[in-house]
Amino acid sequence: MNIQLIIIILLFLGALFYIGRLIYNSLKAKNGCASGCGKCGVDFSKIKPDKN
Repeated sequence: MNIQLIIIILLFLGALFYIGRLIYNSLKAKNGCASGCGKCGVDFSKIKPDKN
């Protein structure tokens, strides 16, 4: 095996790990929703509705 093939294999495995971690984090439930944006944890109880 030459050094170029070893480098390509290591880069490919690193990319697979990175993509797998992104998919895992997007599917893991956080605060009731899977998006992880944090909008589900906002307290809207002190906001008064606009009466138009």
